Amino acid sequence: MDAFASALMVVGAVFALIGAWGQLRFHDVFVRIHLATKPATLGLALVLTGALLQTDGVAPITKLALAIALQFATAPIAGHLIGRAAHLAGEADDLDLVVDDLAAARARRAGAGTEPGTDPSDDERSS
Repeated sequence: MDAFASALMVVGAVFALIGAWGQLRFHDVFVRIHLATKPATLGLALVLTGALLQTDGVAPITKLALAIALQFATAPIAGHLIGRAAHLAGEADDLDLVVDDLAAARARRAGAGTEPGTDPSDDERSS
């Protein structure tokens, strides 16, 4: 079990290293958001799973499991919100996007003259 936990930790560290390298290598904000959330989240989950396999006791296991769950719950949501804010700020204007679902919301906002975040028609949950 020690070898498997160690392997999980090493693989997790490699994923985190890939995410960090991508942050330095790429300049597109959307690629950097992807690299900040996907490999880093998986890397942390693998490292914490390896630590979970090495840990004895209910309290440390609960804390590690909670850390994994919170990482999977918060990182993708934060990445999505940062990406949406970057798109609305105009970071996607010079990119060749195949599908741009936020362009219509942005056009409505520009036509209505409303401040960002105040147009209730942009809220997907209200429809």
